[in-house]
Amino acid sequence: MRRVIISADDFGLSAAVNEAVERACREGILSTASLMVAAPFAADAVRRARALPGLRVGLHVVLVDGPAACRIDEIPDLLDENGRFGADQWRRGVSYFFSPRVRAQLQREIAAQFRAFHRFGLALDHVNAHKHMHLHPAVARLVIEIGRDFGLRALRVPAEPPAVLGACGTPPHPAQFALYAWSRVLRRQALRAGLTVNDYAFGIAWSGHMTLPRLLRLAEHLPEGVSEIYFHPASERDGVLKSLMPDYEHEAELAALLDPRFAQALAAVGAHRTSYGELHRG
Repeated sequence: MRRVIISADDFGLSAAVNEAVERACREGILSTASLMVAAPFAADAVRRARALPGLRVGLHVVLVDGPAACRIDEIPDLLDENGRFGADQWRRGVSYFFSPRVRAQLQREIAAQFRAFHRFGLALDHVNAHKHMHLHPAVARLVIEIGRDFGLRALRVPAEPPAVLGACGTPPHPAQFALYAWSRVLRRQALRAGLTVNDYAFGIAWSGHMTLPRLLRLAEHLPEGVSEIYFHPASERDGVLKSLMPDYEHEAELAALLDPRFAQALAAVGAHRTSYGELHRG
């Protein structure tokens, strides 16, 4: 049996992202979004989500290349001079392993993001992390431990099978094999904690370029099990998106979510659309 979660990341990042999520939910195939609680348009995203009973919302934990929930004096080793997480993902990962001081600040920030989500009053459908930072075992452990206190029940595992990419015309490279293998560590952590997880995730190799032709090919080769297909849609490429993701095709991704041919292609292979919450209940 094939089941698929259609989701959008970066909810709250900009007005254009929020508008795209709302349109893709009302007019298209989108059913799930991941909220950046400290982003400039988080409150606008929550307002829209409350008016969309069919939209499931999860927490998009930001620990790299984005805004923080804590003040710079609370987590000085994690933020740059502008009070933001830098994009130095590798260096941060090393410090999370070896520095108890940094891990203490990391714990404080993750807890602050869960509290912010809770204050918004939305039901917590799932959790994932910006740029898949929860693949780091120390981050995953803290997300799971802290998340339990806030009703965490489901977690995205960024496991994108190289064989499926190859069948879709994207020859995988060694890093994709390594990432797919490493995702098993996160899966084991989540399952030991009793969390619901997906079997596969699509949107890593094609991040920012989840266009209709690629999605139609993916539907033909969609594996059995639970697949999350995630997007970065936007109604326009505003200044925020041009600065942070200059090569992403945000508008094309929205167009794909609105195109009935995508839904028809999924239906043709018997893929049932679902959500993390529905998987956990059933």
